[in-house]
Amino acid sequence: MKNSLLQEISIHAFTEFKLGSAEYPDSNSGCTVILSESGYTTGIDIRGGAPASRESGLLNPLAANDGVHAIVLSGGSAFGLDTASGVMKFLAEKNIGFPTAAGVVPIVCASCLFDLNGNPTQKYPDASLGYQACENAYQGIFEEGKHGAGTGTTIGKIYGPKQASPSALATYAVQLGDLKVGAIVAVNAIGNIYDPTSGNTLSGIRNLKDGGFIDAEEALYTAILGRDLFHQNTTIGAIITNAKLDKTALTKVAGMAHDGYARVIKPVHTTFDGDSIYAMSSSTIPADINVVGTIAAYVMEKAILKTVDFNESSGV
Repeated sequence: MKNSLLQEISIHAFTEFKLGSAEYPDSNSGCTVILSESGYTTGIDIRGGAPASRESGLLNPLAANDGVHAIVLSGGSAFGLDTASGVMKFLAEKNIGFPTAAGVVPIVCASCLFDLNGNPTQKYPDASLGYQACENAYQGIFEEGKHGAGTGTTIGKIYGPKQASPSALATYAVQLGDLKVGAIVAVNAIGNIYDPTSGNTLSGIRNLKDGGFIDAEEALYTAILGRDLFHQNTTIGAIITNAKLDKTALTKVAGMAHDGYARVIKPVHTTFDGDSIYAMSSSTIPADINVVGTIAAYVMEKAILKTVDFNESSGV
């Protein structure tokens, strides 16, 4: 359902953020960066049971840190956390980071998804690729679809990779007055994607007999646990906004954005996924936390649905 009060805008309307993507096509994996030169306040909500993440503790509202210089979304499972080292190197060379007597220390948070099954080379996103994604961000190179963190994504994996469907990275953003809220998400879920209105399956576990889809929740109920099918998923994303909110409020916004996951992915937030959402703000526009959180769920839902459009348009 379209909300008449919200004006759809490009993710590039957030000019205070720099977005970049890079990938290793032969390895079918990549990474996406969200850069904030001045260090923006950031929160996180992790609801999946199998996350691969870096510096998440700094985002606890009780932690002293209030400035994050980059968020990295990457493929490569835990191997992909190495991308953050390249991002740190790039930012340090530009003298961007937390000031200390020994020089700046860039604060870089990262979350990774499992795409190893589709990697024929066993070359994973690394520091070099993270550095390249930053260079691309400064050149305005940011691509959706099978790029960046979305390069090797698949969904509907309860019966294994042979019956999974390709997925992607996508964005969706809106404006309400001066308030802007956008979502960036790489969908690599164990579950299927559903139309929130009709309940129809849009993508997910493929039925190899008739070309349709198998209900993911029913598949989960009947799956034989112990097969090597799980902990190989994770939907990772970020909300970016200009709302003036502190870290506690942004943590709540990230939590509300998970409603967007729940509306269109089933099952979701399982112990087989590492579902995580960041919320980062440039904090320039006064805004109500409930408004921002509600919009965050909406744009996240729309971005996830957009990943289906990317795969349909590419003929996969």
